[in-house]
Amino acid sequence: MAGRAAALDAADELAALRDLFVLDEETTYLDGNSLGALPRHVPDRVRDVITRQWGRLRIRSWTEGGWWTAPERIGDRIAPLVGAGPGRIVVGDSTSVNIFKALVGAVRLLDPADPARDEILVDATTFPTDGYIAASAARMTGLPVVPVDPDLLLGSLGPRTAVVLLNHVDFRTGRLHDLPAITAAAHEAGALVVWDLCHSAGALPVGLDAHGVDLAVGCTYKYLNGGPGAPAFLYVAERHQPRFDSPLPGWNSHADPFAMDGEYAPADGAVRGRVGTPDILSMLALEAALDVWDGVRLDAVREKSLALTDFFLECVEAYAPKGRVDSLTPAAHAERGSQVALRCARAPAVMEALIARGIVGDLRRPDVLRFGFTPLYTGFADAERAAWVLGAVLREVPPGPV
Repeated sequence: MAGRAAALDAADELAALRDLFVLDEETTYLDGNSLGALPRHVPDRVRDVITRQWGRLRIRSWTEGGWWTAPERIGDRIAPLVGAGPGRIVVGDSTSVNIFKALVGAVRLLDPADPARDEILVDATTFPTDGYIAASAARMTGLPVVPVDPDLLLGSLGPRTAVVLLNHVDFRTGRLHDLPAITAAAHEAGALVVWDLCHSAGALPVGLDAHGVDLAVGCTYKYLNGGPGAPAFLYVAERHQPRFDSPLPGWNSHADPFAMDGEYAPADGAVRGRVGTPDILSMLALEAALDVWDGVRLDAVREKSLALTDFFLECVEAYAPKGRVDSLTPAAHAERGSQVALRCARAPAVMEALIARGIVGDLRRPDVLRFGFTPLYTGFADAERAAWVLGAVLREVPPGPV
């Protein structure tokens, strides 16, 4: 297995990108699906923002440093990574805030002449925040939330469906949902769809424009490597922008923000997704981090992601004691994101032992070990080493109760 890993790394067209990140040889980092690694050039770029732009230019940096236009400019940098044209994405706020904007905004886009559409379908296995936000949006709009198993979603669409909120990749299992088919089916039923791209943006091609997606949100601190708490993004399809009515209108999304008008008049385009003053330090750290994507083919990223996860699962099969772990991640490539989730007895103790030995994955209680594979800096030798150490740990940590 180690020999095969070395051969695969030698043939990897993305291998040189690893040198762009701050990594250490003692640690195999497989948690980029929670927090991406630091690109090496970002500290110097942020230092310039702090010392020169903030320190010397001060307020002038809103114009001379491009601070004011950063949310749209960085949105246009992210756009090709999710298959969107310019002017569709604005960066700012958290994923949770953007889900709220997108979900309520989607309800407000519905035809008022069709009051029978009174249900918001939500992925029953969703990341908790999406469910919390959907419940709040339901209280605000008067439309009830209906949790639906993603396997049953297509059969649940109907004349009462107003909006569907769905994760592109399931955060626990790594299952990839069929964005083109689900979007088309929702539109056929007369509904709109809001996609959560937190576990797919930067890991695989998305095709927002090509597949007619209505609205989407995503974070930037996972596969986009924007840093802890980096601002999220909001996508609004061009056809919906003239009528997009954000539930959080702020002075930054006003057509003339410095008029300080008491009456709100929304700006045109993606700017409508802005709310208040952007977090410039995090925003510009993200902008710098996106440089690592220059010249990178998303198809190559996807090909390597699938090869990495295939190889890791093969290594786990070879090294782990039989019956100790079961993969929750689909074997079919069309149904897999860029992570592997393994169900494991005593998973907390196993992950603790793995981290102590330099294999950093993460845990989803009660029994899921989660390993994220970031193709820009994860290699096949990383996958082989992680599986080998996992096998050793499983032989030392008994499956029964403590």
